[in-house]
Amino acid sequence: MKETTKTNKKDETMSLFRQGVISSDRNEAIKVISDLNERQTYTKEEILNSVILGDALKVLKKLPEEIFDMVFIDPPYFLQLPKKELRRWTVKTVVEGVDDDWDKFPSFEEYDKFIQNLLTEVKRVMKPNATIWLIATYHSIFRIGKIMQDLGYWILNDIIWVKTNPMPNWLGVRFTNATETLIWAVKDKNSKKYTFNKDYAKQFGIGKIGANVWVLPLCNGKERLKDEKEKKVHSTQKPIELLKRVILTSTNEGDLILDPVAGVGTTGYVAKALKRNFVMIEINPKYVEWIKKRFEKPLKITDKPRVSERKINQYFNLGDKP
Repeated sequence: MKETTKTNKKDETMSLFRQGVISSDRNEAIKVISDLNERQTYTKEEILNSVILGDALKVLKKLPEEIFDMVFIDPPYFLQLPKKELRRWTVKTVVEGVDDDWDKFPSFEEYDKFIQNLLTEVKRVMKPNATIWLIATYHSIFRIGKIMQDLGYWILNDIIWVKTNPMPNWLGVRFTNATETLIWAVKDKNSKKYTFNKDYAKQFGIGKIGANVWVLPLCNGKERLKDEKEKKVHSTQKPIELLKRVILTSTNEGDLILDPVAGVGTTGYVAKALKRNFVMIEINPKYVEWIKKRFEKPLKITDKPRVSERKINQYFNLGDKP
């Protein structure tokens, strides 16, 4: 009977492919699935190591319960930047800020509603011992933290990402914004036996105790994806080093990682290089095309921190003490 059931499921899946209910190009370096309204559910096997082109709030409802070991979310920040052109005073070039439609919401209430709905759906697909990471700036991280706690998530840590190359402080009317905050949490207070690789945590943190501060640059150089006009493909592309640290400290080889708002796919790209499985969801077809391009060139990385202790000391102007 079990063998018959498997055969029927396979036949059903192939039928859906023929009907166009599932769209996937097997010849690509990464499996791409175009989510359609007709599709009601996905199995874990169908979505393994894929990017799903679709609305995260709709796609997540179609995924099986409790299948993910870790979730990474880089949500819209709702920066609410003024609609004016910023130019660098010396060279007079235009500052490329975040002015994307996906970062715009009518109000705080609408933003909070989006975050709450996303976190509610994500919680359902997390294993009982899974962990979740969210990253944001001061514009929204405190709202996100409150929503997480209201939904029953239990916060384990925050990590402060200190950027060695932050956006310059052009106006000089506030402190230079050189940090972002990551929240690391479990589904609820009773979650036990979650993965925490303390040796990596100590290696990536600063000082002898491996404090919860990560010092590394913004995504730049060859790593930063740019189009034919030399414009950034994604305004908030996260560095490979950041995702490497997230993945190594909170997962093991073979674990399944979810990124429901994948952008240009750094989470899956790094996960594959570190021998983890992944599922990404992205609503923007342009970003999905760039994900496909990235996966054509396999990533090779080590588990060593990219930024050395010496460079960290230099950044903080500590120098060599006598």
